Order: sequence, then C-alpha cells, then structure tokens
Amino acid sequence: MSKHTVSEAQGDFTVTPRVLLMALLAIAIGLLSTGVAFVLLRLISLFTNLFYFQRWSIAAASPAQNTLGGYAVLVPIAGALIIGLIARYGSERIRGHGIPEALESILIHGSRVQPRLAVLKPLSAAISIGSGGPFGAEGPIIMTGGAFGSMIAQLFHLSSAERKTLLVAGAAAGMAATFAAPLASVLLAVELLLFEWKPRSMIPVALASATAGAARRYILGLGPLFPVPAHPVFIGPAGLAGCVLAGLLAGLLSALLTWAVYASEDAFLKLPIHWMWWPAIGGLVIGIGGLIFPQALGVGYDTIGALIQGDVATGTIAGILLVKSVIWAVALGSGTSGGVLAPLLMMGGALGGLEAMFLPHMGVGFWPLISMGAILGGTMRSPFTGIVFAIELTHDFNALLPLLVANVLAYTISVLLLKRSILTEKVSRRGFHLSREYSVDPLEILFVREVMRTSVAAFAAATTVEEAASHLRPDHSPRGQHLYPVLDAQDRLAGVIARKDLRKLTTEHAGSRAIGEFVRCAPMVAYANEPLRVVVERMASSGFTRMPVLDPTAPGKLVGMVSLQDLLHARARNLSEERDRERVIRIRLPFGAPAASGKES
Repeated sequence: MSKHTVSEAQGDFTVTPRVLLMALLAIAIGLLSTGVAFVLLRLISLFTNLFYFQRWSIAAASPAQNTLGGYAVLVPIAGALIIGLIARYGSERIRGHGIPEALESILIHGSRVQPRLAVLKPLSAAISIGSGGPFGAEGPIIMTGGAFGSMIAQLFHLSSAERKTLLVAGAAAGMAATFAAPLASVLLAVELLLFEWKPRSMIPVALASATAGAARRYILGLGPLFPVPAHPVFIGPAGLAGCVLAGLLAGLLSALLTWAVYASEDAFLKLPIHWMWWPAIGGLVIGIGGLIFPQALGVGYDTIGALIQGDVATGTIAGILLVKSVIWAVALGSGTSGGVLAPLLMMGGALGGLEAMFLPHMGVGFWPLISMGAILGGTMRSPFTGIVFAIELTHDFNALLPLLVANVLAYTISVLLLKRSILTEKVSRRGFHLSREYSVDPLEILFVREVMRTSVAAFAAATTVEEAASHLRPDHSPRGQHLYPVLDAQDRLAGVIARKDLRKLTTEHAGSRAIGEFVRCAPMVAYANEPLRVVVERMASSGFTRMPVLDPTAPGKLVGMVSLQDLLHARARNLSEERDRERVIRIRLPFGAPAASGKES
C-alpha cells in the first residue's frame, strides 16, 4: 500500500456515491410518508365522528364534545376490543406507541418490516385514538412511515444498514409531515433511531424529512401547529432561575410518567387472562376518565393550543396532570396502539400552567412552552429534539435559551433517576441492550504505530527450519509471539510462518530445508499509520488476529507486529483515561508545605 493510498483511507468521512441512490429513494419515501400522515389524520377524524357522533365525516372533531352521557364509557372499550382482535389475528406488533417497535425492527429484524404492518398500524391507531384513546398520532405515523420505508428498501438490493436508513427516513418524514417540524424529526432520528452520525444515513433522512415538510404545505397546511405570542429575547436572572426550576420539575415528572407506564404494564402482565383483552381494561379506565375530565380523550391538540395561549382554568390543568396522565399510563401499559408525543406535550403544558402561577411572568404561554419542551427532552432522553421541536411547533425562536436550560436539567434528572427512557425500556425488557451514548470510537483515533510491538523475532528466508526451531525455546523467543515474519534477501517481507507450523515441520524431518519454502506468501498486513479501527475490521473480515506491520513509506519494510491483544491494550488505555483521576497542577501552600497530590482510580 502506498503512502497516498493509506492517506486516502484516513478520510474524515466514509461516504460513497451510493448515498445519491439512497437520497433519491428517501425523497420518494418522504412524499409517500406525507400521504400516509394525511390518511392517518383523516382516519382519526373519521373514527372519532363514527364512535362519538355516529356520522360519516372526516371533519376534525373532539371526543370531549360528545353528547352520549354515561354511554361514552363504552366507546373506548369497544375500540380497545377491536384493537385486541387486530393485534391477535393481524399482527401483534401493532401494540405499543410505535417508536419501540421501530427500534426493534432496526435492532432485531435487520430493518425488515412486515408489509401488512403498514396497513394495520395506522388503522389500529386511528381506531384507538378515534374511540377516545389519550394518545398522539405521531408514534403510529413514525412506525407506519418506517414500514413503508422498509418495504421500499426491501424491493432493492440493499444492505441491512441501508435498509435501516430508509426505514428511519420514512419515520422522520412521517413525523415531519404530522408536526411541520422537519429539523426536529431529523434530530429525533439521529438521537434515537440511527445509532450513528454519518453522511451515508443523515443525508437521506434529512432529505426525506425536508421533502415531507415541504409537501405538507399542499395537503395539511403550514405550521406552526401551536402559535404563541411573542416572548422577550432575554428573560433576566429571575427568568433563568425559573427555567432551572421548570427543568428540575419536568425531569421529575418525566421519571414519574415513565415509571407509571411500566408499572401499569407490569400489572397487566400479572393478569390471568390473554393479552388480547388487556386493551379493553385500559379502555374502561379511559372511559371513566373521560366522564371525569372529557378533555383527556383523544389527541387533544385543541387543549395543547389553549395551554400555550395561557387560556385554561386551574381545573383543566389539574385534570390533565391527574386524569390524563393516569388514563394515558394505564392505556399505554395495556398494549393498545397510540403515540406519546402529543400526551407529553399536553402534560408538559399543564405543568407549565401550574408553574406560571408562582414563577415570574414572562409573557402569555411562556412557562407552558418551556415545560413542554423540557418534558419531551426528559422523557424521551432527546434534549436537542425537545428544544428544536418546541421551537418548530411555535416558531418562538426567542425561547431558545430558556428551552436549553430547562431541557438539559430535565435530561439530567431523568438520566440520573432512570437507566432507560420510556422509548427504550420496552426494548430492554425483550432482552436487548440499547446504548444512547454516542462517541467516536477510540480505535478510530489511535494508530497502529502507538500500540505495535517493535521487539519482534523475524527470520531470513534462507534460514533452515532447524535453526528457526531453536528460537521456539522461551529463552530465545519474545513472549507471546506466535507468528514470525520471514524476510527476503533485501530485508523485505516475503511471508509469515506460524509457530505451530514451524513445530510441525521439525517433526516431519524438514530441518535442513530453508524456511522460505514453507512461508505463507502475501500475508495479511497492517501499516504503521493506519487507525486501529481499520485493522480491527481487517482482522474481523480475514479471521487473522496477528499481522506484521509495514512502513507505508518503504514497501515491504517490517517495523513491528500487531495482535488482538495489542488492540485490547489500546482499549484499556482508553478506559484508564476515562476512570483514572489525578491532580495535575500542584498548589504550594504557605511555609513550604506542598498540597497533597496524586492519582486515584
């Protein structure tokens, strides 16, 4: 390998021209997902009208305005029974709020989604929400958009990583079309679904989301979804202190809501009946909650808008925090179909409405807006998504700094109190570990020259087998060396021979023959200026765990050996940098006594 070739292999990015094909497919998926979002939103309106008003219409309607009286309790039960039947005899994967199911498809199923899920998921979600389920449409749209993205990907000759990209592109496009929030949709994809930050995936996902955001204008209208009055550019120390408190309270509420959902799920698991009937029990709770507080039924975009406008009574705030949160947690734990973003927005807005009663006045709807964003960041463990999402929903760019403070503190409290988020707990319960911490692989920034062994035994090709075998004794061989480079007359690498092969030759009475006759020619090698990540991949693909290291500037010149054990030492070095603590600067105290310093682990 020449110096120029090695230099090219160390580029900042690994993108190839295939990203152009992926981008074209993603744009098509963005258009399709916009249509899917439109159909799902209209289906929700249709079923709401059918269940609560007994009319065939796709006009927007709120379950809170029904006139069924006590019979309204039966509506969520009926819808839940239908969901249970669809789940049992159609696809069990319609259960849940969509994002864990998308994660499961990526982690477990090679980003393959059953085509029937693209039909059953939006249908079941529309029935669930239309019959009063206290959910949002975004989770099902994310899963449905992802299903269509996966289906299109399965029609082409693509890798699992490329299928994942298109699945996520569909999911992001679905969310962008629903909320007119294309940037937040890309951030959600990066923070939660992609598990990487690479051009090969980010470019297609961003284009799909942008396409859906643009196409939304023609079928769903422009945003913002929840306009707010203008807020001050700077809110001062008192306002920022209020944001600190709002963030802390949002983090606590995030942890409480996550705990409530999975406590409910655990309770349902203990029931001695088939899971098909669990949504009906959740439907009963929804129905009773709807009698107590009708605004808790359905998506509740109108209630969220009223919270942002600061036009809600104290009773409404209490109803959301008590009734809405309870029926949402119970219903979600029962395994029905519905999303989490809209309910979180509503509960965050209610928390902000409560805070507005005692925090400094910063304008109408300010504290509901800040708490909405903080609840999203804390509950989903996606702080940047929470910040940008709140801004895109309201177009209040002046709220950027307050949202940053509140989101980060909510995120801090949430990650300290709970190991997993509401979106990943279900995946964990199915036996799969999901890390939400992304960083550059240390093997990417460490080079072979930093870990290779330079004290290496090498043989000339003319050396006899008997002479080489004499070096197998412990007092003649470097500790741990199991592979020996063999050099030609010009001291260039001619091949390698393993210790076990050399021993075998001595038993076959080949002692007088030159070792060069038995070497493995064209061996797998590493270069001194290669990142360790490249060597790891070469080891994984070839099966060889020991390699001679060559000088990239001098063809064939041996400079050392690298093995899997050396790579482990590099990882241990990185762990040491993470864990070992030491005081680097010493402070000399009066009277000549130096301050204590040292290193701890």
